Amino acid sequence: MFKVANQQDLSQRLNKPRSFGLHPDQPKTPKKRPHIIVLGNEKGGSGKSTTAMHVVVSLLRQGKKVAAIDLDSRQRSLTRYLENRREWCERNNIDLPFPKSFVAERSDLNNVQEAQAQERETFEAILDTVSSFDFIVIDSPGSDTYLSRVGHSVADTLITPLNDSFVDFDLLAEIDPDSFEVKAPSLYSELVWESRKNRAMNERASIDWIVMRNRISSLDAKNKRRLGEVLSALAPRIGFRIAPGFGERVIFRELFPSGKTLMDLAEGNPGFRMSMSHVAARQEVRDLMTTLKLPGFGEQEEQQEMEA
Repeated sequence: MFKVANQQDLSQRLNKPRSFGLHPDQPKTPKKRPHIIVLGNEKGGSGKSTTAMHVVVSLLRQGKKVAAIDLDSRQRSLTRYLENRREWCERNNIDLPFPKSFVAERSDLNNVQEAQAQERETFEAILDTVSSFDFIVIDSPGSDTYLSRVGHSVADTLITPLNDSFVDFDLLAEIDPDSFEVKAPSLYSELVWESRKNRAMNERASIDWIVMRNRISSLDAKNKRRLGEVLSALAPRIGFRIAPGFGERVIFRELFPSGKTLMDLAEGNPGFRMSMSHVAARQEVRDLMTTLKLPGFGEQEEQQEMEA
């Protein structure tokens, strides 16, 4: 954890005027910085860490320099995923690509203002450390915390995985139970709106918000169609794009213990043959990466096609 030197130093920093002109909840960021991708959703179990890991490895396999920041210092799902990956590599003598990873620890100070200042400085210190990287992928907790809000405030791309259910849709907006018309945006949507507004005012920058439907059933159920219709109606109203997510496949849950992703399946498995389920799941990851429209992503493949 990055910590301030002592309590006196912290108090001095709290009383120091802010020269960078940002919203109090928004950390200082360098003028030239990596593209920041935040996985955000205030509900647990939506697939944030699994999605984050697949985004990280997809970028690494394109030759990008990637940092991963875990803002959930209690659950540490992304961190555990990476630890499992390292242990599997050491055990099998396999070399897989890794990001530079960090955990932003929550402050243990009792004073709320001082605790938030310490957490903000921890986060800023990490950003400074990886300021020369191409991408930073941030996994946020499934709850409303100060660090989560700070992470959202610096996002260039915000990905919100959403289980294909109206229970999870409630995270985005309230709907009429009879007509299924959208009544009002939710608290999380308002958080994203505030983050976007502050970012535009302070940095003249925008946040590209993508909602991805996760754990989609292969069955053509009425609920599945209805949810798709409501999402499509809500998207232009609160300003997000809809991305193809991951289907309800066991393979995504089976990968965690080894720390591998669908982009690593053949590594360390001579003669491994992908099933149709593997192929379909890997294509879902590729479709997501294409939809994100990240700067510079895909250039390596395009160059190889041109040379061929």
